[in-house]
Amino acid sequence: MRSLPTGPVEDFSSALFPVGRRGPYPGRTTPVGGLRMAQVYSHSPVLLEAVTELLAHVPAGVVIDGTLGGGGHASALLERRDDLVVLGLDRDSAAIEAAGAALQRFGTRAVLRQARFSSMAEVLSASRATGMIDPSLEVVGVLLDLGVSSHQLDTTSRGFSYRSEGPLDMRMGTDDGPTAAEYLAHVDEATLASLLAANGERRFARSIARSILDTRPTSTAELAVAVERAVPAALRRHGHVASRTFQALRIAVNDELEELAAGLAAARELLAVGGRLVVISYHSGEDTLVKSTMRDAATGGCVCPPQLPCVCGATPTFRLVSRGAHKSTAEEVARNPRARSSRLRAAERVSVGSP
Repeated sequence: MRSLPTGPVEDFSSALFPVGRRGPYPGRTTPVGGLRMAQVYSHSPVLLEAVTELLAHVPAGVVIDGTLGGGGHASALLERRDDLVVLGLDRDSAAIEAAGAALQRFGTRAVLRQARFSSMAEVLSASRATGMIDPSLEVVGVLLDLGVSSHQLDTTSRGFSYRSEGPLDMRMGTDDGPTAAEYLAHVDEATLASLLAANGERRFARSIARSILDTRPTSTAELAVAVERAVPAALRRHGHVASRTFQALRIAVNDELEELAAGLAAARELLAVGGRLVVISYHSGEDTLVKSTMRDAATGGCVCPPQLPCVCGATPTFRLVSRGAHKSTAEEVARNPRARSSRLRAAERVSVGSP
């Protein structure tokens, strides 16, 4: 499933890969009021106008922002529509605090929870049960803005970047599961080489894996050096030699594509007729999964030859809002470099039935 990125692999994005349920609010949904930012959170939402327009005409109800980040998309939606409630999810406690400050003015229309977006159904159910979200309100939008945030890349202690030295962590949530260093302490060479090959290091996957496991690095600098040692300088591609290795490790540590698949399935189950699923991807592994999921929903899983009428009994429950991916304009990339490799796709629920 993992494949080459559509843009630079240590690219910025406006959101966090939201996989994780642990944190300061593990057992309850938390309203925005009372949250406090512990530090400045760098956040600039990607494709803000496009996202806002796509969700501007959905029915009144609940929009689940599964990758809340600093709350930029959520804030724009709540400003434009006073008949929407946003249930904001994110794995990172720093994002929850930042979004809490940004969305506090919307009061009970913004409900935040530190959680995996794959658990959106459970979080929504709990929010309805506790009265924090009106049970009569249907889900009319799900937004997933994938990618690692600039805040995470810039925070040395998070260990996402080869550009600065720090502990080799790479967890989207700071208290969620094993770190990248712990992963490398136990992985075998064949598994690591396979992971690297699946993320674009086909030629040097085995030598990089062997070099990494010779030292079992515990810092970003040590990992970068291990990769550099395995790849001859004359044969290095454009960009940093360790970029794909860092990406591959991050994907493995956070189960990113598995979480995305589960999140897309949950969104298809929850959306009401007229509701829209909007997803921004940053590398081709993500985009391929999003594209195939939306196509399946829009065809009902039809297996008939595309040039012939459907006779297999498939019933589409979604329609594609546009046939291709929406990409950022040069002007937007100039304003916000995080948008450089973004791909936006959207689908709208048109009927009730098996997702």
